[in-house]
Amino acid sequence: MHFITKNIAVLVVFSTLLFSSCQKDEYVVPDPVSDLTNDCIKRTIGPNIVSLPIEFAYAMAIPKSKGKLVSAQVEASIAGATGTYLEHRSFYTNTSGVDVPVTVGTPSSNEGKATKVSFSVDTTAATLRYFYVIPEEARGQSVTFTFTATSSNGQTVSYKMGPYTIAKMGIKKNIAVSNGNVAYISIENMVAYNAAEAAANASKVDLVYLYRATPTTFTHALVSPGAESAYLPGVTLPSGVNRSSKVRKVFNLQDRNLANLQFGIYVDDKDLQEVDLTDAPNYALGLRAEAGTWVETADKKYKAYIFLNSINANGSAVISMLRYAL
Repeated sequence: MHFITKNIAVLVVFSTLLFSSCQKDEYVVPDPVSDLTNDCIKRTIGPNIVSLPIEFAYAMAIPKSKGKLVSAQVEASIAGATGTYLEHRSFYTNTSGVDVPVTVGTPSSNEGKATKVSFSVDTTAATLRYFYVIPEEARGQSVTFTFTATSSNGQTVSYKMGPYTIAKMGIKKNIAVSNGNVAYISIENMVAYNAAEAAANASKVDLVYLYRATPTTFTHALVSPGAESAYLPGVTLPSGVNRSSKVRKVFNLQDRNLANLQFGIYVDDKDLQEVDLTDAPNYALGLRAEAGTWVETADKKYKAYIFLNSINANGSAVISMLRYAL
């Protein structure tokens, strides 16, 4: 009897909790805004890479009876690179889904770590976009941001964002390569050289771009200068160009930054740190548009991910790369 009574009691308690959990909370009308308020979101995702922007949307509002917006400011813990700015326009989305700008202030000015906009129209609400171009000084560091708005009644509000870790890897986009011409690729310098330039930078050349129509398994290729001659058909290497890098081709890894914001995949520092190329060959054949290659330099100073943005049957291509210093 004690066992039965105990279980009935447990069942009653459970039923009560279940009933309670299914009840909807009563809606409460939020308190009206009576002071200057602000909010902020980070719009960009993926790794934060030197030379690329981090974008934020900073919103601020004050009741009309209290005054109007006077200024907005963002202060970064590390001053942004050239191109950092705070929008002087607020945007709304029209019925076609297009963002339409409305000028609300004067173009922003940068003073040290701070970027400021002064409002030039009477407005009580605005959302301004902030673009922080990541400087070289921030590589591998953390960056924080303080957003501040002021109103005509003397009020000030602030909103802190971060910290955000800045990647150690570097990026170089849209490097044109061509068979037998600008064909010699340096991971360290993130450039492609012609034969004369390659000879002058022999210790920096890691790959040769080739195109061979036959066999059809060859086509577009990235081959180490130190590979067997069978993988460098008809190639006379510039003097001193002989390094042997590890290369592994990969498909369906269209990094969003390298692919000009077309896809939703990102390669980050950890990917480059952890990819194991110990048993990789020193060539990658049969590459196509949107294919990629992992690369480790012969001196093991760098790892890279090289993405083929486009290829052409005339024996040329456009590549982009991410490079990580080991």
